[in-house]
Amino acid sequence: MDASSMHACRSHFMNRWIWGEADSRYVSHVDTNWDDVMKVIEKLDKKNDYQGIGLLNFNTTEITNWKHLIPDANHIVLQLPNADMNITWESLYPEWIDEEQEEDVPVCPTLPKIEVPGKRLDLIAVKLPCRNEGNWSRDVARLHLQLAAANLATSAKGFYPVHVLFVSKCFPIPNMFPCKELVLRKNNVWLYKPDLNVLREKLQLPTGSCELALPIGIKEPTYSGNASREAYATILHSAHVYVCGAIAAAQSIRMSGSTRDLVILVDETISVYHRSGLEAAGWRVRTIQRIRNPKAEKDAYNEWNYSKFRLWQLTDYDKIIFIDADLLILRNIDFLFGMPEISATGNNATLFNSGVMVIEPSNCTFQLLMDHIDVFESYNGGDQGYLNEVFTWWHRIPRHMNFLKHFWIGDEEE
Repeated sequence: MDASSMHACRSHFMNRWIWGEADSRYVSHVDTNWDDVMKVIEKLDKKNDYQGIGLLNFNTTEITNWKHLIPDANHIVLQLPNADMNITWESLYPEWIDEEQEEDVPVCPTLPKIEVPGKRLDLIAVKLPCRNEGNWSRDVARLHLQLAAANLATSAKGFYPVHVLFVSKCFPIPNMFPCKELVLRKNNVWLYKPDLNVLREKLQLPTGSCELALPIGIKEPTYSGNASREAYATILHSAHVYVCGAIAAAQSIRMSGSTRDLVILVDETISVYHRSGLEAAGWRVRTIQRIRNPKAEKDAYNEWNYSKFRLWQLTDYDKIIFIDADLLILRNIDFLFGMPEISATGNNATLFNSGVMVIEPSNCTFQLLMDHIDVFESYNGGDQGYLNEVFTWWHRIPRHMNFLKHFWIGDEEE
């Protein structure tokens, strides 16, 4: 860290504490249950000496309690400079950016980086704020602290295990710290053992949707993955009107040169006749039980669209590119399998469009979606609004990958 950065860090820290209280954006009001912390700590590898425990966003009393809890460890109190007050969620996730760079080059606001100590950290403990009012997951300070924890974990230079512990009454970012890496949870205490290689790749992407995660100038991005563990998927439920569209979508994927599996989820309303047509087109048909949107009216268009959550149960695949059944693939997009969950095009406000998106199947993520089905309000009454409440940390891909084309009488062929 250069002198100017150190000065900025000290300035941020002094501004945070000079009046005797912390920046309210970073303050967590949840009480730390030390019995729960101890139960979680006991799950750690007994053979590990735990040379270093990093403590972030805990107050003085809590730091003392940590030292009493594990007296033989080297406790390192970490300091994270505050984000500028003008950095808002809307500035990290703007509704529109100049993707083609015709007039401007999009640049994300800079969140201050945490200084990595020159000592080994086996456990990184962080206390996260969770505001009582709605929209708790679209919180700059909460995101900033989790990015800091991820950066600290991935800075490890060795083959020893690194664990991340959060004290929070709200779940951590599910596609930064996925539930499949959750070792144990006791009430408000969450212990993760992250896959550091995967996490490092995610941290190379822009902080928000303020920049493209996939540069538009690269015509054919290189990607080599495990094709047998990757698939295109779509879903048909409650009506057969999109069967022909799904058949055309399958043909377009094959014409693009992709050989990945094609998986279509259907419910009992799709007839044997229509299923045979889907199979003939190349789809692997899987029957699902529909999931009702509890906030939808009976027989409304969105009554069963939470069935899309079943995509996360396709655990025989590591990556899924979901496409709506009425889309056509005009050229090979297999390179999207190299992108993390959730990668999608922008929609309105700070939200992504769920018509094309990269997901990573996981039964516990499916359960996370189901557990909050009565809690989160969908802004549009559908799956897109709901998914945007769960996956607020997402990565922008070029809008031409999910493009609506209108054809009008009198249009000339291009």
